[in-house]
Amino acid sequence: MAAGALSKTTKTTASLLQCTKKIASRTFTTQLNEKQKEVQDLIRNFSNEHLKPHAAQLDRQGRFPFEQVKRLTDLGFMGACVDPEYGGLGHDYLSLAVAVEEISRGCASTGMLLSIHNFLFANLVNEKGTPEQKEVFLRDFTKGSIGCFALSEPDAGSDVANIRTTATRDGDHWILNGKKSWVTSAVEGSATVVFATFDPELKHKGIACFLVPLDYEGVFRGKKEPIMGVSVCDRAATACDLTLEEVRVPASYLVGQPGEGFKIAMGQLDQGRIGIAAHAVGIAQAALDTAINYAKERVAFGKNLTRLPSVKDRLTDMCIKVETARLLTYRAASDVCTKNSAMAKYVSGRNAAAVADHCVQILGGRGISTKYDAERHFRDARGTQIYGGVTDIQKRLVGHFLLKEHNAL
Repeated sequence: MAAGALSKTTKTTASLLQCTKKIASRTFTTQLNEKQKEVQDLIRNFSNEHLKPHAAQLDRQGRFPFEQVKRLTDLGFMGACVDPEYGGLGHDYLSLAVAVEEISRGCASTGMLLSIHNFLFANLVNEKGTPEQKEVFLRDFTKGSIGCFALSEPDAGSDVANIRTTATRDGDHWILNGKKSWVTSAVEGSATVVFATFDPELKHKGIACFLVPLDYEGVFRGKKEPIMGVSVCDRAATACDLTLEEVRVPASYLVGQPGEGFKIAMGQLDQGRIGIAAHAVGIAQAALDTAINYAKERVAFGKNLTRLPSVKDRLTDMCIKVETARLLTYRAASDVCTKNSAMAKYVSGRNAAAVADHCVQILGGRGISTKYDAERHFRDARGTQIYGGVTDIQKRLVGHFLLKEHNAL
């Protein structure tokens, strides 16, 4: 064989080996490894002891879970995937998804907060931030400070390219002006990721990403938004508008380069969908637990509800929906891409809502009473089909990438 041909064969073999290693590293298995099981056991015990007994009270009183967040901080989970040198645990995405699921099973509000802080703020800074940005926006944020993600606007939700918050360069600073909507934890948060356009004519190519301390002059936090589920003014998690008026941000707080904001946002939303999917699985599991525990104790027509075919059918359907959602979520966390995360969020949100509806039906009159957990699970589950990207958009994303894979676009 000629030397050139041998060299070409060697390069091809090396390329195939590299590709094989990449695929092997992303191979999905339904089994959690030992580290992931440790996370599951640790957070499940924490949730049962510190969250589940207090979730209903936090919900009724509208108290932010400061004590619970402090305990999670002590466990290191406010920086679950952050590099240890910046105070994090260095876990993988699946470990974080498992943690979000178990937290949401005990308290959906705390699970929502943990999901957004990690998947949309801390992970972004950890993976895309400069050393200077990590010093400012990671160290304290693994010790209890809360991070937020400000993308949506009054006229730009799913249509990210249509954002109108502006960024104007002024020497060593950028000046931000605009309004952001539905910013979870902004009332209690210390900093946020902000997406703004430096040239609206460029659409998505004109978007930039900034890290902004929430105590900066010109940053105004609105009132808590009265919306359904975990992020409401009367519940334990919060959301509000952010108004930016002539906010001067150091140029060093720009993430990436001008024009890379849209790509950064889309990549982070791939992670965020995994967090919301895990959140939905936790809520669905809590609803299934509630329904089973009630059905075991409630007697009707001379027998426990678990002996009635109609109730048994509902519980079976609930179980299948929870497990389906969990498998898709674990797969998405093991192999992060838009199609996987969109499928996970789409199925998990729809299934959580269906499972919570079954739960309410099984409890009957108690299911619609605010004295019982079923109606809280119902409210919490419905929101998972909205925030983080509505189900309609998730379905479109899955279809787009499915056809793209088959060269059918």
